[in-house]
Amino acid sequence: MWWRESIATLKGIGPKKALGFNKLNIATIGDLLNYYPRLDSYLDQSKVKTIRELSLDGSKQLFSGEVVRVNDRMGRGKRYSIITVRDDTGFADIYLFGAQRFTAKRFKNGTNVLVTGRVKPGRTAKLVSEALIQVYTPENEATVTGILPVYNLTESITQQNLRNAVHQVLDMAQAEGVPETIPAEILKSNKFLNRLTALSNIHFPESFAKLKEAKRRLVYEELFLLQCGLLLNKERNFDARPGIKHAQDGELVKEVITDLPFKLTEAQSKAWNDISVDMESHLPMHRLLQGDVGSGKTVIAALALAKTVENGFQGCLMAPTGILAQQHFETLTSFFSGSLTRIELLTSNTKTAQRKKMLQDLATGNLDILIGTHALLQEDVEFANLALVITDEQHRFGVNQRAKLVGKSDSAPDVLIMTATPIPRTLALTVYGDVDVTIMKGLPPGRKTIETLCYTGDRRGAVYEGMVRQINEGRQVYVVCAAIEESEAMDVRSVYEVYEELTNSYLKGIPCALLHGKMKAAEKDEIMERFVKNEIKALITTTVIEVGVNVPNATLMIIENADRFGLAQMHQLRGRVGRGDKKSYCVLLTDSQVPDTLARLQVLHDCNDGFILSERDLELRGAGQLFGLRQHGLPDLYIADILRDTDVLVQTRKDATIALADKEMRKEVEISVQNQFDERFAQIFNS
Repeated sequence: MWWRESIATLKGIGPKKALGFNKLNIATIGDLLNYYPRLDSYLDQSKVKTIRELSLDGSKQLFSGEVVRVNDRMGRGKRYSIITVRDDTGFADIYLFGAQRFTAKRFKNGTNVLVTGRVKPGRTAKLVSEALIQVYTPENEATVTGILPVYNLTESITQQNLRNAVHQVLDMAQAEGVPETIPAEILKSNKFLNRLTALSNIHFPESFAKLKEAKRRLVYEELFLLQCGLLLNKERNFDARPGIKHAQDGELVKEVITDLPFKLTEAQSKAWNDISVDMESHLPMHRLLQGDVGSGKTVIAALALAKTVENGFQGCLMAPTGILAQQHFETLTSFFSGSLTRIELLTSNTKTAQRKKMLQDLATGNLDILIGTHALLQEDVEFANLALVITDEQHRFGVNQRAKLVGKSDSAPDVLIMTATPIPRTLALTVYGDVDVTIMKGLPPGRKTIETLCYTGDRRGAVYEGMVRQINEGRQVYVVCAAIEESEAMDVRSVYEVYEELTNSYLKGIPCALLHGKMKAAEKDEIMERFVKNEIKALITTTVIEVGVNVPNATLMIIENADRFGLAQMHQLRGRVGRGDKKSYCVLLTDSQVPDTLARLQVLHDCNDGFILSERDLELRGAGQLFGLRQHGLPDLYIADILRDTDVLVQTRKDATIALADKEMRKEVEISVQNQFDERFAQIFNS
């Protein structure tokens, strides 16, 4: 296929220039066609004026002419150059100062040039300043006039390099032909441009109207193929086992609700209704429960587990860490304390004899609920009648791991996925196209709002003095750092650096601990247990404490180099405090003085709604960074934006469902993946 040829086969691109293109992730001709201009960044050079047509109002204008004279001048002790150009209608003097003056030598008399500059009245001719001058020939006319693309660059590649290369490739595409990637019926019904016309007009638009049409078609193409891939995945992974139909809420569910130390909030009641109705269907439940930090997701998990137990089945809950699993075990044990329900905890630390007895009871049906970590996935963990699988903070688990747990049942069990990471609806539609979503907002009764403060580095000393006061009052604190070790590439305070500094100054003589992701699991668990028991007063850590850690006595969270974190991530971090009845604080420290950075941190100060923050983060940082599309096996999107293009996303979901149900259109879809210029969509189609 011609688009798989190396970029180095193009005219004007030697080995050195090819390396520059490689830095932009452009290795093949296809990569170049997929390298779209910056969003809405086009230079309108479609109207080239004559010199007579130039207005004298100081505005930037475009004209062409022939160089007739190049002079060096001296004025007020400074050298400058004047290039005089003419056309059939008049003359213009182009003034060049400073380093720009040395470019004047390139333009000999008789050279045709294209000039963009500010035009004002001059003594004998029109005066042009702040000028960009380019040689203007019939050969380069297409890449220097018209509506021109503006690309993201690397240091060794210029806009003109990219425009010249893209123009060559579009000529090649015209000669070789470009295969279609959207089924003919959809192409016709939506009146989309064909693929070659769309590519030509996204790079070098004939008009702004044509550019809009090109974007419409290419955005649809990406989202359509994405949704087709997701639906094909769902087909392949379809669970043919019969579902489990639960009865309406019985005595155990009612008993758990009655014994709760608080009344269910309206949001919790709605979430439970969604899940209860799902469990009463003969179809297996696949529901994502999004609950903001501290919204009470464990209560809903308890009710779902109670429902499955009172129907004579078993349930399990898998958490990503031993500490979080332990917390779920303790909380659920308290919720079921008034019943005969048997609950056990299985982690890598479970003693051999205890584990053996636990697994024996699980296999014979004498154990109702099993809470655990990845240890639940081991081959010898066998359930007698598993009907409910709950995974907490599911994005910490791979697809295969979740499937392995679901596979430990003869039937298709109900699946409840819980997360405190607020995923915008648009992203949930993409990542969880086949899952129903329940959003649970609001805090349970008695939970206090956390006060968030933003300070620059010059207040660091005062912040740490406040930390010591909190500890002296019997409280505990977290200090979160953006990096484990020092790095020249990242100008941040590492967790080791901050630990050394604090233990030798403000925290001298105070029980402290260092915690980060490179430590062994047992070591991390031991440190966290000591923090939970209040043996450690200050924990200097990385983001390993982001999820699930529940220490009601911790009332202060200090985030160093806060500008290095996303808003949604910092919201998760501050959710580690404010879990008791004492006033709690989150302090954001930054050494940045950039107004935009400080304004972004102010958003966190002003807002405690994780869902609003996640939408804002998606706008600021992009979907890939916010939730890691790649870890879900999803391709990068080059032109579509799942926040901006929600309506298209929903439409492509419907169209993809129709297309895959039609035998002929399905063939077209499968072929279209092979006709892509890269392997982005092959991965999701073949997974």
